[in-house]
Amino acid sequence: MKKILVVDDTIASLKQIGALLEGEYDVTLAKSGPMALTICARERPDLILLDVDMPGMDGFETLARLRMNPFLGSIPVIFLTGNRDADTEVKALMSGARDFITKPVEKSILAHRIELHLFFGAYERQLEDTVKELSDSIAVTFAEVIECRDENTGGHVVRTSKYVRMLGEDLLRRRVFGDELSQEELDLIVRAAPLHDIGKIAISDRILLKQERLSDMEFETMKTHAALGARIIEGMIACTSTLQYLKYAKVIANFHHERWDGKGYPQGLSGDAIPLAARLMSVADVYDALVDTRVYRKGMPHVEARAIIVDGSGKSFDPRVVESFIRIEGELEKASKNRL
Repeated sequence: MKKILVVDDTIASLKQIGALLEGEYDVTLAKSGPMALTICARERPDLILLDVDMPGMDGFETLARLRMNPFLGSIPVIFLTGNRDADTEVKALMSGARDFITKPVEKSILAHRIELHLFFGAYERQLEDTVKELSDSIAVTFAEVIECRDENTGGHVVRTSKYVRMLGEDLLRRRVFGDELSQEELDLIVRAAPLHDIGKIAISDRILLKQERLSDMEFETMKTHAALGARIIEGMIACTSTLQYLKYAKVIANFHHERWDGKGYPQGLSGDAIPLAARLMSVADVYDALVDTRVYRKGMPHVEARAIIVDGSGKSFDPRVVESFIRIEGELEKASKNRL
């Protein structure tokens, strides 16, 4: 059943519209703009019927606040108002509303408009999902091509993305980071994770494929891949600004080699100054590097990799992320053995 949020400061109007929609939709009522925003953040409705004339935060400001949130901005909104003048209607449509219905509401018109915009909304989401799948496929393929340059055995970008999701979901279940991490944000972080080493495309094969220990100068060159990756993704953002996950990809590429104690690179950030997405990626990346077999060494057993991760808590890694690692280590070990 589709979820409809009705927002109106007049209780009688709320009850009338609620009665018209009862039985056909899952209806939630809100008597103010702030209340509507709170409800939207908690449970994303499929469509909003929004009164224009409300005290305090009116319909226009409520819609503007919705559009500022990348996770709520695409919800179709139909404005409701008793004003029948053309200026109000034009302003309503220019503000981003999908439609405009005058009050008092006539049931057949309301039902027709709701079904029409629910249909268009579903079609738009289907298109968005198609674009998302295509974009993710291209990103993973591109990342795997880069991965093959340093002779990884394959599957690193896919496995690390899985580890990031598993760690993030445990943190979400326990609400460790409160409002700092939501399911929507985790989904974007997971989509961004495959691009964490995109900067390696600019590193010479002489350094990238060297099997002996890198010299100090070579290591300094290798370290530039983080900032280079961020710059590459920044260029991608400039061309495709609507792909929200690229903003997380830039952060991850730039900061996934930072350390909790401030001894990492490229900026020497420490503690919570390191973006959470990069802190998740850091644990996932190091774990896979330890257990994965490379041409120049054999992957170590999970128990040995675990000891290194645990020892790095509070040094290399955020202790809270390491705690999640320990909590779900059985699942991580199982995923690590599923070679791709």
